[in-house]
Amino acid sequence: MPENGEVEPSPGPPAKPLQVPFHLRLGQWIGRLTLQRKLLLALIGSLALICTLIGLLLNTGMRQSLATQLHEQLRFASERAATYSAQNGPDASSGPLFAPGQASGTLNARIVPGFLIFGAVLDPKTGERKEITEADVLPLSSLSLDAPPVIKHLSIGDYLLSAQKDPGSHGTLVTGLPLEPNERTLAALGVLTLTISLAGLIGIGLIGSLIIRRSLAPLQRVSAVASSVATAELESGTAALEARVTPEDSVPGTESGEVGRALNALLDNVGTAFAVREASEAQMRQFVADASHELRTPLSAIRGYTELISATEHFSDDGQRSLNRVLEQSTRMSSLVENLLLLARLDEKHQIKKVPVDLGKLAAEITEDFAITASSHHWIPTVPDDGLVVSGDAAALRRVITNLLANARKHTSAGSTVTVSVERDATASKAMLRVADNGEGIAADFLPQVFKRFTRADAARSGADGTTGLGLPIAKAIVESHGGSIEVSSAPGNTVFEVRLPLPAAAKPASGPRPTNG
Repeated sequence: MPENGEVEPSPGPPAKPLQVPFHLRLGQWIGRLTLQRKLLLALIGSLALICTLIGLLLNTGMRQSLATQLHEQLRFASERAATYSAQNGPDASSGPLFAPGQASGTLNARIVPGFLIFGAVLDPKTGERKEITEADVLPLSSLSLDAPPVIKHLSIGDYLLSAQKDPGSHGTLVTGLPLEPNERTLAALGVLTLTISLAGLIGIGLIGSLIIRRSLAPLQRVSAVASSVATAELESGTAALEARVTPEDSVPGTESGEVGRALNALLDNVGTAFAVREASEAQMRQFVADASHELRTPLSAIRGYTELISATEHFSDDGQRSLNRVLEQSTRMSSLVENLLLLARLDEKHQIKKVPVDLGKLAAEITEDFAITASSHHWIPTVPDDGLVVSGDAAALRRVITNLLANARKHTSAGSTVTVSVERDATASKAMLRVADNGEGIAADFLPQVFKRFTRADAARSGADGTTGLGLPIAKAIVESHGGSIEVSSAPGNTVFEVRLPLPAAAKPASGPRPTNG
């Protein structure tokens, strides 16, 4: 209870979840249907509505016609009964029931106030006389003379009855006809209408489905062309968009033809844009290659003359420091130019001279070199005992491994462990090189940008060495030029680069790994 003595209100009942109205749920369900199913549903629904209306109108008209016919038959039966009674008098043994022309099921009764003098019906099946019971006296006595026929429920069924003054006596002459034949006729008509409607719906559904499927087939083919383009790898911009909608599916004037023609125009426009982009990128690659090639000579001259001056001339401490700085920057710029030239050549798909290369041995050698030159880290190579031979350029593959290890060294703190392993992948058709470290990891938002050129992860991982952002792109370009792939996954304490290279067809499975401490 609160301190001020007020009673806290009790929580009300939990709120009921909002229920979506039926028409909205129906609309959502219809919205998820395909166009073919929507058209078929509309066709069958329209036909079902038409059949229902026709059935109702036919039943109503037939019911009215049968009712009119029954009233007419009752009038004739009443006239025959009155004529027979007038000719034969109040003869209780025969009565007007056996008047000439009376149909089976006809009811005749002679009633005086409160008493049934005569009452029988011609059995519809045998045509014999069948007496009515005392329970039917009250509904028969309640009839008004010369009033319009009325329907009464008797012990022998529902009857249409009329009453008139009996010309052969002082009582009332009642005549009736059964309603059962009319009801049987209407029931048979309903069954026949329902059977014909169902057969028509099934037939129209099958025929309509075939027609709709054939009509929408061009649209499905147009969709297949669009899907093939949508799933094509267009990231490089070099893919030729050769898929086109066929002429018979792109005829103007039809819905599918207009869509096909518009898609062809779109693909032509995109293809032209790709061609222009490819030409521009080719010019840019050629410019980078030419510029890099031309810059090699003056940069080599700068480095050479700088080294010559440093060896032959005497400078103050500040002058020597400046000269060393010039030498360092020229060396760095030469490395950058070499990297750009290599990327330009790889972009131009230069043919690589492939020879057998023991990937395990190569990885172990480079890891041992890093263990000496970068002793601040722990380097652990794990390679197969009998090696793992791939077909490739030894110098290019050496550069891939060197770049991956240099990347791990630059972007992890001192004391981190870097593990280099070589093994077959799960399919045993490719060699897999793994470089894993237990450093700080790569930020998730930067991970998709790792292999893009001139992107640096200095803000994502620790390290003080400057980078150009070309090491990993070069590694990726070299691996792809060998028909392989490179992937990266990262989490704090576990960053893994995986390189997969195809193995020669005759390569045999290697034995277990051999750990080596560097």
